[in-house]
Amino acid sequence: MSLFKHFAWCVAALCCSVCLPLTPHANADEDHSEQKAAAKKSFEDDVAPFIKRYCLDCHQNRRPTEAGVNFSPALPKPEDAAFHEQWKKAIARVRAHDMPPDYADRLPKDEDREAFLKGVAQIKYLSPRDPGLFIIRRLTKVEYSNTLRDLFGVNPEVANDLPDEVSGAGYLNSLSPLQIEQYLAIAEKVLNEVFPNGESPSSEQQLTLFGTTLSEETKLSNADIRESARTLARKAFRRPPTSEEVDTLTQVFELGRENDLSDTEALRLMVKAVLVSPQFLFITPATDVEPTEQIVPLDDYQLASRLSFLVWASMPDDELMELADQGKLREPSVLKSQVKRLLIDPRSRALFDGFGAQWLGLDRLENQVFDPKVFPEMTNEMKLAMYDEARLFFESIVRENQSVVRFIDADYTYLNPTLASVYGLDDQVTGSEMQRVQLSNSRRGGILGMPGVLAVTSFPNRTSPVKRGVWVLEQVLGDHVPAAPPDVPALESQDQQSVANLNLRERTELHRTDPVCANCHKLLDPIGFGLENYDAIGRWRDQDDQGDAIDAAGELPDGRKFSNPTELKAMIASRVDELARNLVEKLLAYGLCRSLEGYDEIVVDGLMQEIADDDYRMQTLITAVVTSYPFTHRRVQEDRSK
Repeated sequence: MSLFKHFAWCVAALCCSVCLPLTPHANADEDHSEQKAAAKKSFEDDVAPFIKRYCLDCHQNRRPTEAGVNFSPALPKPEDAAFHEQWKKAIARVRAHDMPPDYADRLPKDEDREAFLKGVAQIKYLSPRDPGLFIIRRLTKVEYSNTLRDLFGVNPEVANDLPDEVSGAGYLNSLSPLQIEQYLAIAEKVLNEVFPNGESPSSEQQLTLFGTTLSEETKLSNADIRESARTLARKAFRRPPTSEEVDTLTQVFELGRENDLSDTEALRLMVKAVLVSPQFLFITPATDVEPTEQIVPLDDYQLASRLSFLVWASMPDDELMELADQGKLREPSVLKSQVKRLLIDPRSRALFDGFGAQWLGLDRLENQVFDPKVFPEMTNEMKLAMYDEARLFFESIVRENQSVVRFIDADYTYLNPTLASVYGLDDQVTGSEMQRVQLSNSRRGGILGMPGVLAVTSFPNRTSPVKRGVWVLEQVLGDHVPAAPPDVPALESQDQQSVANLNLRERTELHRTDPVCANCHKLLDPIGFGLENYDAIGRWRDQDDQGDAIDAAGELPDGRKFSNPTELKAMIASRVDELARNLVEKLLAYGLCRSLEGYDEIVVDGLMQEIADDDYRMQTLITAVVTSYPFTHRRVQEDRSK
């Protein structure tokens, strides 16, 4: 057998020890019995009759379902996770009076709508107690590069050739032949730094990985080889390796010797096998659980990885691994102290780059296109400054353990001269670096008036009240906004002659005269109009592009009215419980790498009380997520008795 084929066989042998996801099922839920009984009664009395009377004619098995919604299979088992998103859409549509449509033969009374909404909100109590499956997934590009940095001391840019990927609930778990080739090429780059030709500058890394420095004359005993394999695998796999894994890596080493490689070259081959193994490239659960168990706590090594990849987007460090070795990481006081330690470490920047930027939409800013004739200021330098402002602001709230309400009403930000020009604060910022700046004008401060956020919720040549309204409702307050019908035309498709004398607000309000659009836009547009004093790149203005005075007055869905962005900010800040809950839900979904389901909502209900008791502080929120039942447990086995 050739060296390459035998090497491939050994890597395949490593693959065999990776566990695969099992068919989902959950233990019966013995908690919340009173709420469960009430939820069942409410569903039977209010939800099911509403669906049958007003919805089922269009959304059923017997005819093509409209908007991809089919209530026929959901009615007999509403708690099924498969229908969770469908119920959320139903709430949004019914609350907006978008469904049933105004032209329907039968329309519900307001009290019927309220009873339906209340009943659907209680479906979560029908869900069994279930932390969900452990999602086996491949390391993202950022996680992979950071792990190479922390494991081998290489520059993370060594992985720049990998394509960018979706994060959060969109994690991927496949490997294409092209990706395997890319990983092999990157592995070669790493190996060239760890095993350089000539005089070795990598002795520190060699000492860490193998306990000795290497040369062409290095001779290793069988015990040395197995110890090197064990030490390397423990770090790379983020857990102690099995004896079978150590045997396979030892075989790779022996394969090198058989093909006339020196011991150092054979060791290099062994490291390469580790770098392209699924144990390194994937985050996997442990396999040593009792065959009768359906739900188990994560073992300490799994928990260490889940925590470190959440906060640092990298492998656990020595302290986390030592606590895992001791079996102490799951102790509540120990886990909480580790969360705080990781958050104040500079590597916690990854929490913004992975989660925070995705939450605010700033992960799209780099590729956002702006009309250079209208906004010549939107250079790459400006985009970077906008991103760094949001990052430093996010980090300050986390590391200073401020309340989440500061995301809305903070009186400071971070600027450099480039970004200061957008704020009109050129004279207050000196030097080229980003610096903390106290803000005296209530128009500024917080994410609602942050240029990067305002830019990603705009079009290339103008603002978008609709985009900004959707962003506030979904990303800040956690509301579910119904998607626009596919055949609704954009404002630019309006008859230009008839709207020539209308400003953007008037044109948008004209758009709302269409009954198909009216119900949703009456929720979105007022909030978006409340931010119209900020242009498409976040500069303050009193007049719009046509020279008309900005009308920023509006009304929130709860009926409260505002006349300017400052009043809108104050109203949003007063809804701190919704803001905090939205962050909890998004962070928990991000940490679990999946969408939340019914029982998760019950968990979030409990976390919110703990968070509220500490004034909604950010470290308390993150710690609550990390110590939560879904984060620290997993479902492992199907109940085959059913």
